[in-house]
Amino acid sequence: MGQVMDGVRGMTGVLVRDNLDADRGSLEPLSPQDRLAWAHQRFGSGFALTTSFGIQSAVLLHMLSQLPEGDAVPVIWVDTGYLPEETYRYGAQLTELLSIRLVVAQSAMSPARMEALHGRLWDTGQLDDLEKYHQIRKVEPLDRALAQLEVSCWASGVRRGQTDHRRAMTVLDPIRERLSLRPLLDWTQKDIYYYMQDNNLPQHPLFEQGYSTVGDWHSSAPDGAELSGRNTRFGGLKQECGIHVPQEAVEGLMGDGI
Repeated sequence: MGQVMDGVRGMTGVLVRDNLDADRGSLEPLSPQDRLAWAHQRFGSGFALTTSFGIQSAVLLHMLSQLPEGDAVPVIWVDTGYLPEETYRYGAQLTELLSIRLVVAQSAMSPARMEALHGRLWDTGQLDDLEKYHQIRKVEPLDRALAQLEVSCWASGVRRGQTDHRRAMTVLDPIRERLSLRPLLDWTQKDIYYYMQDNNLPQHPLFEQGYSTVGDWHSSAPDGAELSGRNTRFGGLKQECGIHVPQEAVEGLMGDGI
């Protein structure tokens, strides 16, 4: 990648990437497993995964478990306090099955306190309230966990076909002063399904109820005649929660999202 100041973070928060395009070019032809291995070797203890324990989460977690010393890589799970009970059980099942080094990230503000001070932010039909909800319950907790673990590069299971924003992603992008690796970026739903089948991975319980994506209980729904995939999320107001979205670019490299 070239010399990176302070590991990944440069002076005054401006990222320095001498060979980012070259790294992208090297990563493009690699398999998802080899992309993970590349990041693990390159960043060592500064590498982490994020997971939602959602419908498709088992794939990347299983790939990590197959890496030498993959069980030493921290897997950050943002627990909003509003997940379906099926997700909590599924998370416990995968953590045991795949020997995951789980790091749970939670907001400093409890759900009860948030509702007392701000109301049911997801339920007002206002985009600004939903943005505040995601900032409190998802973005800030993840940002704090990444900082505490001194993460330089983090991998997630996002795929290009999931949302409009993700179509413009590359396999390696600077996000919030860190590199974000997307090993599964070009995979399809069929790729996910057959990988899980071939490796005998358990499905999320809500998959059988028609969910193709699941987040908080109040902002997820099964696929229907009019809406499917990420369009079923957040009451149709948005497709992204903010974790993967740069909000402000600095020199075209740094975003305020995660």
